[in-house]
Amino acid sequence: MAKFHKHILVCTHERAVGNSRGCCLHSDGEKVLEAFRKWIADHGFRRMIRANRSGCLDQCAKGSVVVVYPDNVWYGGVKPSDVPKIMQEHVLGGRLVENLQIPDVELTGIPLDNPSIEGENAGPAAPL
Repeated sequence: MAKFHKHILVCTHERAVGNSRGCCLHSDGEKVLEAFRKWIADHGFRRMIRANRSGCLDQCAKGSVVVVYPDNVWYGGVKPSDVPKIMQEHVLGGRLVENLQIPDVELTGIPLDNPSIEGENAGPAAPL
């Protein structure tokens, strides 16, 4: 069986209403996921492109958050109405949807090769 061409991860993590970090579920995360699944099915891309529910992606204030792999492109503030544009322009067309993209400098992850990190958070000692 062939691998999926693209994976679309949609954060549906829930935080308490009013949480200062925000919440992707309360920012329509579940509706965004269903919109991706419907678009994929309606356009005949099942078994080629997969939309999956994700737990917290640690970008809560930017919800609803969507990540497209293997491209490693992060989108924030995604609404169900944005799904056709992401699918047509990025997933199928290879062009980023810049007005929704979360710039790398705004992501909260730490690079594995960050020399200022020591101890248990330093990442692997050997290549993965």
